[in-house]
Amino acid sequence: MSGLDLQKLFADRIGGINYGTSTEIYKFEKIKRAKRQAIKDFPNRTLIDFGIGENDSMADTEVRAVLKQEADKIENRGYADNGIQEYKTAAANWMKRDFGVELCNETEINHCIGSKTALAMLPYAFINPGDVTLMTVPGYPVAGTHTKYCGGQVHALALESENKFLPQLDSIPAEILKKAKILVLNYPNSPTGGLANEDFFKGAIEFAHKNELIVINDAAHLVLTYGRKPLSFLSIPGAKEVGIEIHSMSKGFDMIGWRIGFFAGNAKIVRAIADVKDNSDSGQFMAIQKAAVAGLDLPRITQAVRAKYERRLQKLVSTLNSCGFKAEMPGGTYFLYVKAPTAAGSVKFSNAEEASQHLIRELSICTVPWDEAGAHLRFSVTYQAPTESEEDKLMVTLKERLAGTSLSW
Repeated sequence: MSGLDLQKLFADRIGGINYGTSTEIYKFEKIKRAKRQAIKDFPNRTLIDFGIGENDSMADTEVRAVLKQEADKIENRGYADNGIQEYKTAAANWMKRDFGVELCNETEINHCIGSKTALAMLPYAFINPGDVTLMTVPGYPVAGTHTKYCGGQVHALALESENKFLPQLDSIPAEILKKAKILVLNYPNSPTGGLANEDFFKGAIEFAHKNELIVINDAAHLVLTYGRKPLSFLSIPGAKEVGIEIHSMSKGFDMIGWRIGFFAGNAKIVRAIADVKDNSDSGQFMAIQKAAVAGLDLPRITQAVRAKYERRLQKLVSTLNSCGFKAEMPGGTYFLYVKAPTAAGSVKFSNAEEASQHLIRELSICTVPWDEAGAHLRFSVTYQAPTESEEDKLMVTLKERLAGTSLSW
């Protein structure tokens, strides 16, 4: 009996007959390999890791205590399906309290197993073959990946500092707009740290009406807004007519790994994604949802998380600028997005990836490169440092390593 030729069976969306044969290495795998090599080559030189994009602290003690209590209750053992009403109500109350957004907790809000899953499910409710999703770059690619899985196309909108990291919607070709169904925004923006203002959101709502498409704001970093009050897309009059906002409890609540969030806004859009979700998962563990309720009800949590990352970002901006970088305090997120150096002495870099690899190999400083809208490096301030004094020591070490590198831009 001849063996089964699996290569003929893989779907085209993941590579088809060529699945698994590509020798291309994803940038994050390159980073991992370079980190391992740097540790091997310089065992006595501590790796400074600014590449990690997840909170360094555990969830609040009260949140963890609720999880422990609820996990022992028999009534929480079953499937949650599209979420428990207690979590929806808490999320709606939080949106009202912190952002002034009124939501019906039955029809305009639904939980998700983290914002990633909501973004992945979104295209299945709207995208047919040939349809277009408009997405900003650099950015989180999930909605675009699943748009392609559905046979759709992605049109990239470059985010540049000259435009305050806002997409230029009037630059989109008419032939693209005719096929566009979804505009995916992300503010505060990851990785640029850019913020959207009321005028931009109003313009996006008008744009949606004019071009008959929906607007999705990925607000995973919303509570990590600095220098002003966080602005929800849904707080803008008319937003619920054209779109939704997706929230995560990972970044602002130190609940990385808990996989809990929600999407809210237009009732019909919420229902459509919930229908897809109902056929994709069976809901997050109810004990986690109930612990998340406790988190939403404790304003001190987000206040403390925001204060810590703002403090760390200010220190990093100051340190990098003393070493020749042109860093500016971001409007939000826990990322710092700066122009990548073009050379280190006589060593030239053709893109951000080469600069990133050099910093890892030669200095044991890990960053994430982004080349989609000019060569930039992303520094994350989610490094391990339990105290402020340890944060300061890390900045001193960073400055010492960069001091003699002859970086140029």
